[in-house]
Amino acid sequence: MNLLHVLVFAVVEGITEFLPVSSTGHLILTAHALNLKQTEFLKSFEIGIQLGAILAVVVLYWKTLVKGREIWKRIFVAFLPTACIGLILYKLIKNFLLGNNAVVLWSLFLGGILLIIFELFYREKADAADTIDRISYKQSFCIGLFQSIAIIPGVSRAAATIIGGLSLGLKRKAIVEFSFLLAIPTLLSATALDLIRNANAFDSRKFFLLSAGFCMSFIVAAIAIKLLLTFIKRHNFIIFGIYRVCIATLFWLAPLGK
Repeated sequence: MNLLHVLVFAVVEGITEFLPVSSTGHLILTAHALNLKQTEFLKSFEIGIQLGAILAVVVLYWKTLVKGREIWKRIFVAFLPTACIGLILYKLIKNFLLGNNAVVLWSLFLGGILLIIFELFYREKADAADTIDRISYKQSFCIGLFQSIAIIPGVSRAAATIIGGLSLGLKRKAIVEFSFLLAIPTLLSATALDLIRNANAFDSRKFFLLSAGFCMSFIVAAIAIKLLLTFIKRHNFIIFGIYRVCIATLFWLAPLGK
């Protein structure tokens, strides 16, 4: 793995982390396309560069995070299901799901179809919650249950939380921003757990590569967040569902990295 690989991974992570297309799935497919073997370091690197995307959310929403004690409570409630399930299934996720191209492609494909169908039939309720502070604790916990499905690579944490939030009666901007904030404890805990368990296997070069990926993913994620908030003002997520189906089909028909 070299700096060019790091740059590619960081750009992919920054663009896809908050879109309903699965950043983890795209990182796994990127490794496949670059003909990189899914080593333990590469798996940890794919998890670790999420810290850059987390920092982008913190920087962009720092006022909300500093002043919003009630918002933090809702984030914590939503985080609990994923935390429990992720901790219990950590070894299964790391050893069998991460790097599994078949799981990623089927998750992307079926998730894309589900996203398209959902958007075609979805109708926003007149009394839908339009701000994060109007999200109830029950809704927060249910959103967390939806998010926990995304432990399967290719499902997409953003897609799961957004579909869940819209189904529960939230307006699009409210659930998208809540999904941004929920990423902070979710991705931070996942990254910290992995780095703590595997830090001894990192040498100075690997830490340098991880640091470079962190910086680049931060820059790209900050731009992607701004663009997504502009996009949802006029559009739904059907285009992302179509993209998921197309990218999965592309890899099935013309497998890369062989």
